Amino acid sequence: MRRLVLAQVVLLTILVAGLSSFGDVRPALRPGFLGGGVTQLPNGWRIAPAGRHVQVGDLPLAMIETPDGESLLVSNNGYATPSLTIVRLSDASIRGSIPLDHAWLGLAWHPDGKRLFVSGAGNSTVHELFFDSRGLQRTLDLVLGRPMDRQSELSQEAPPRESRPDAAPQLFIGGLAVAPDGTTLFAAQVLGQRVSVVDVASGHVRSTIDLPAEPYTCLLSRDGSKLFVSLWGGGKVLVYDAHSLDLAGEIPVGEHPNSLAITRDGGRLFVACANTNAVWAIDVASGRAVEKISVALFPNAPPGSTPNHVSLSPDDKRLLVANADNNAIAVVDVATPGRSEVEGFIPTGWYPTAAMFSHDGANLFVLSGKGLGSAANPRFRAGPGTGAERQYIAATLTGTLSILPTPDRERLRVLTKLVYDATPYSDDHRLVPAGAPAASPIPGRVGAPSPIKHVFYVIRENRTYDQVFGDLGAGDGDPALTLFGEDVTPNAHALAREFGVLDNFFVDAEVSYDGHAFSTGAYATDFVEKMWPTNYARRGSAYLSEGGGKMRNPYGNVAAPANGYIWDACIRANVSVRSYGEFTHWGPGTPAERAAGKVPAIASVPSLRDRVSPTYPPWDLTIPDSRRVDQWLREFREFEANGRLPALSIVRLGNDHTSGTRPGTPTPRAMVAENDQALGRLVEIISHSKYWNESAIFVVEDDAQNGADHVDAHRSPALVVSPFSKRRVVDSTLYTTSGVLRTIELIFGLPPMSQFDAAAAPLYKAFQATPAPMPFTRLDARVSIDERNGPNAYGAVASLRMDFSEPDRASDVELNEIIWRAVRGASSAMPPSVRSAFVRHSVADADGDADDRR
Repeated sequence: MRRLVLAQVVLLTILVAGLSSFGDVRPALRPGFLGGGVTQLPNGWRIAPAGRHVQVGDLPLAMIETPDGESLLVSNNGYATPSLTIVRLSDASIRGSIPLDHAWLGLAWHPDGKRLFVSGAGNSTVHELFFDSRGLQRTLDLVLGRPMDRQSELSQEAPPRESRPDAAPQLFIGGLAVAPDGTTLFAAQVLGQRVSVVDVASGHVRSTIDLPAEPYTCLLSRDGSKLFVSLWGGGKVLVYDAHSLDLAGEIPVGEHPNSLAITRDGGRLFVACANTNAVWAIDVASGRAVEKISVALFPNAPPGSTPNHVSLSPDDKRLLVANADNNAIAVVDVATPGRSEVEGFIPTGWYPTAAMFSHDGANLFVLSGKGLGSAANPRFRAGPGTGAERQYIAATLTGTLSILPTPDRERLRVLTKLVYDATPYSDDHRLVPAGAPAASPIPGRVGAPSPIKHVFYVIRENRTYDQVFGDLGAGDGDPALTLFGEDVTPNAHALAREFGVLDNFFVDAEVSYDGHAFSTGAYATDFVEKMWPTNYARRGSAYLSEGGGKMRNPYGNVAAPANGYIWDACIRANVSVRSYGEFTHWGPGTPAERAAGKVPAIASVPSLRDRVSPTYPPWDLTIPDSRRVDQWLREFREFEANGRLPALSIVRLGNDHTSGTRPGTPTPRAMVAENDQALGRLVEIISHSKYWNESAIFVVEDDAQNGADHVDAHRSPALVVSPFSKRRVVDSTLYTTSGVLRTIELIFGLPPMSQFDAAAAPLYKAFQATPAPMPFTRLDARVSIDERNGPNAYGAVASLRMDFSEPDRASDVELNEIIWRAVRGASSAMPPSVRSAFVRHSVADADGDADDRR
């Protein structure tokens, strides 16, 4: 207990330092291990995980005990090669790991206890493994559909797509269930929108059940007579007769129903609904939901707890709920039907994906999908096979298994306090953020007026802070990691020096899939978080983060958050908004017609229809960003003339992504320099317009995956450009993507969309009350923006193979290596690592106190 109190004192001391004034000599709050079992995450949240922690693999999503009770099997389903990790429970040691080419979520024992079925995900298979005294052995796979077409997936010449793809390139097998008699296997096809019914003896698909939307998993009643399917994209639990396969009922629940748990008597079914803050309790006999159990930390919290797993205690009296984005497990008393009550919370690692009791109820097992924190990635330049994968952001977040004794009420009370101490969200701050100065153009409460009437929100692609601003000479930068310094980005450098350096800004996302979700919605749904790693690893699933596919709620497809995006918040409040390239795609037409400006841009989500510029090109690296600014300027001049400039303009300038060294295309530095010219021109136009005195321009990267940074792999360049900007200062406050959105919301009087923006620090210290209206004049490029890659450029052949039709379809590990050598020279030496691997504490005792092991 003494150590727990000490941890809280240490945490409080560090937080006070992090909120210090500009003149304070104490260091700014930074991501990393703070001491006392507490870790600061780059998204502004903190974790203080309880229990003993074991690293298991990349994005663990599911676990299951072996029939002998001696081991726990963990399915790792992230960017790295999927695997099953075998953990010996007697001493929490790793007994081994079984690599699997494809796996995602599904784990189910055959009733004989000798066969384990594992989802084959994008390969449209189910792995069958045999279990005996020697452990697990792979056998033949059950083939449920056409295996993933690797040649198509890795096509050397992938043309730009006409529009975003529908959500069924593969079946993508998810949750599994085995009949009590062992004869039948049921497999949810997440993207195929079906359930496969497989004869276990022959391995043949006996039948399929068509579904109206994407499922997550399936579960059989104890007697095997009913099959329950959680309709991830449909907000329902479907009930089927498990023998006839006839639909027996549809039970409406909250959005994104995922994990299911049923009582031993078969009377109650619990379903976690991740797009809400609640678990639905279903009375099986009546076929209706009878309870909605809130598992949020605060009663008025907006969506963002993300309950994504449920499990029952052996006596069915307690329910564990994994709240992924609260980094906590809710412990719910469900002993009395209709009177469920949250008893308390258990602190976990980053993004818990599952929690369960041991078979005897004595211990709890918790999986944390993103592990124990994030860190720097200074060596992220080396090519495949030389350690780059370990410092590519998608591969650095190694998940953990935490083991702790099942807490009694007193222990749970202590753990609950740790959860509340670690969370930055409070209902008190939902409408009145913490830290608001007495006088600021950014209101101190939702609904208060602001002198800023127009916001330009510029979203770019994939850069780290050190890549661009490492040579800035102000703020915490490492020039050894700078690729696109002042010679390439003179405008970005000039804007930072004049309008303020933000050297402690972190993106909430890892890659563009969740990057555009966070940049526009302050939230990445459980669908986005659990599907992007397989998409980026080329193991199936579609890129659905920016609309496209079938619409599942009023705001978009299965990836859309419950409250929609920033434009939806504006529309609800009658705030005018227009998108230039964000959440848009090409209409029908050929590449030549696109290049000639004859193909319109079309909104990818319902709310943006009639709110996008049809002439502003969507994602397409073959079109210079200067042409995009041309099209934006055409409309801007019209708005200047008619006085109808939208309050919020979202402008996508994404060519700093680059297209590698593909022969005949602009070199990486030419593309980044051209992007910088476009940015400088846009700011110059606004600052010389009649709207300047009441405007603010926010410039962010959607993610920071494509480069190295000596502080954290999530640190990224950001700019705040306004007459109200605090000029020529370094602001080292910990800011995030969601904090930018929170600032925009406060300007327009909008409530937060999720717990992320509600908890985020607004950019108060980047602003001053008295405006300084001097405009900005862009600087000329210092490198040639017409520079082209030659046929013998380093990585030219590899770049030709890459697919740039969507953000990040190309391997960012390989692309970053190509970019580095293209800028620094093909034989450029790599500087030594600045900081060690991200895990600063891999083992903690049952009290939640970190050990000193490294």
